[in-house]
Amino acid sequence: MTVTRRTALLGGLALALAGCGPAYRGPERDVTIAAGEEGGFYLAFAEVLAAEVSRAEPRLRCRAVATEASVVNVERVRDGGADLGLVLADVAQSALAGSAPFPVAVPLLALGRVYENYLQLVVRAGEDLVQLKDLGGRAVSVGAAGSGAAQLGERVFVAAGVRVDARHLPLADAIAALASRRIDALLWSGGLPTPALAELNRTTPLALLPLASVIPALRAAHGPVYEQVQVPAGAYPGAGAPATIGVANLLVCAPRLPSDIAAAVVRVLAGRAADLVPAQAVGTQFLDVRTLIGTQPVPLHPGAADTYRALHG
Repeated sequence: MTVTRRTALLGGLALALAGCGPAYRGPERDVTIAAGEEGGFYLAFAEVLAAEVSRAEPRLRCRAVATEASVVNVERVRDGGADLGLVLADVAQSALAGSAPFPVAVPLLALGRVYENYLQLVVRAGEDLVQLKDLGGRAVSVGAAGSGAAQLGERVFVAAGVRVDARHLPLADAIAALASRRIDALLWSGGLPTPALAELNRTTPLALLPLASVIPALRAAHGPVYEQVQVPAGAYPGAGAPATIGVANLLVCAPRLPSDIAAAVVRVLAGRAADLVPAQAVGTQFLDVRTLIGTQPVPLHPGAADTYRALHG
């Protein structure tokens, strides 16, 4: 199948599913989405998705819960603490392989590739910090323990050959520390704009540092899960629009998730994509139905694959 044909088929699927009735006709049940930190884009997205699933599928009571993000989300899905989880593709790759931070392989399936994740290295504007090497020896929050940002942050500084005074702060604590000059930079992995960072930028002007230079080393060490992306101009007014590292964000589940629930969620993803953009991200992020099935390295759940295949046998 060519990309052009796939694009046309998925575009048609979105139109076809948008007007359909409920897909799930099983017993009423709760569906939990393990999302991300308070003030982050992915919790906001998961809350919107949960509301749309509950609206489209009255027998499913869907809710999003705040977490420390990707690593914790894999663990919750694995252990049954959540039905679905938002997980960065590089963390999912580690889970499937049973590589650090996972002691054994974790079986995962995917319902869709949802948003592009942007690695954001944030400093206060007007300081003599313009590239990675300038952070040598500086205090940097590389992300909360258990987050995808922490895993990728450690890989970035190793790839760049830069030693920093690494702190593992939740986003809210990292923002407070940056504003009060207790740290020099924070690394955050999320959508654009991240609400809490946008709020900080209104009172403490920020700058984003470019990270694309380390992508070749990252890909050599960890495979093609990383790609270069451009921060949209105006995502954070005045903070710049550098090239940085992009990682797909996947909506994953355990293999035990029933196919009819997987189908119901996929119908919402494909049919209501335009409604799944948090208000603060309109104009900078969108859910692209053309790339929903691009969940590598995680295979699609059979119920999701069947739904995506619905229009063309």
